[in-house]
Amino acid sequence: MKNENWVDFRAVKDAVTMRAVLDHYGVNWLRKKGDELRGRCPIHKGEGQDTFHVSLSKNAFQCFSCKARGNVLDFVAAMENCSVRDAAVTLAEVFGVSAEQPAAERAAKQGSPEKTPDAPAGESPQNKPLGFELKGVDGGHPYLQSRGIDKEMAGEFGLGFFSGKGSMHGRIVIPIHDERGTLLAYAGRALDDAEPKYKLPVGFHKSLVLYNLRRSLVRSGEKVSTVVLVEGFFDCIRVHAAGYPCVALMGSSLSTEQEELLCRNFSGVVILLDGDEAGRKGSEECLLRLGRRMWAKIVTLPEGKQPDGLSVEELRGLVG
Repeated sequence: MKNENWVDFRAVKDAVTMRAVLDHYGVNWLRKKGDELRGRCPIHKGEGQDTFHVSLSKNAFQCFSCKARGNVLDFVAAMENCSVRDAAVTLAEVFGVSAEQPAAERAAKQGSPEKTPDAPAGESPQNKPLGFELKGVDGGHPYLQSRGIDKEMAGEFGLGFFSGKGSMHGRIVIPIHDERGTLLAYAGRALDDAEPKYKLPVGFHKSLVLYNLRRSLVRSGEKVSTVVLVEGFFDCIRVHAAGYPCVALMGSSLSTEQEELLCRNFSGVVILLDGDEAGRKGSEECLLRLGRRMWAKIVTLPEGKQPDGLSVEELRGLVG
């Protein structure tokens, strides 16, 4: 009999791609060059802008500065400062890897283009329509009320507690759409401090999407010119409740695709990221990149604050 914490390293490495793991950690600043992704190292967070390389065909990484290298297990071990075994257990739990299920079957069911036999190595990522909607989502769950979201607001955004079967069981599910309104995925928020706090489906690339973009393009029948940019789902909903068009990065880093979505759809942006080190660095990067192409300004939050923790009145005073 296997120990309950037993994990098949090979099954995990076969099932989980480096791209999926990078998405999980919000590493969306890497630039594609041929078969590789390159950019600043997310492990040692050095200043070198081209030291970290990811080979998509080999499913491996290497940093030429801090010398970290290896496969998905080594990457997670470095990010979490844990053993390779603990990294394998973490990946198996996050991505639902079962040792009894063949890797090819897992990949096909997960809809990951990087792991299906017909997908060429290094193929550009894309998000496919989800093709179904979760039923029985409870928009009146106490957790949502504790976050200041009433049943009407939950219904508008389609979020709520999901008690059905599947990877999102027991979580608050948040539907994610593209700019045309096509449903692409559900994010699942844990009700407590369980990890991962947010669960996203394997094969979904959040760096290609701005959360709530479709809803923010038009207000009161008129096209929106300026949008508020935040980090998270609940931040976005709170700013929306304050009366402002708002989109979320689903992280603190701006990807190239998200930059293009902003510049293509709006002429101005108010950058309202969290009041912590990651938020401040992300704000500066956003201003540097977006300010060259559109009107942009930063609204700085006090240390430790985030938009979701502010009242509607406070947000209106900040955004103006």
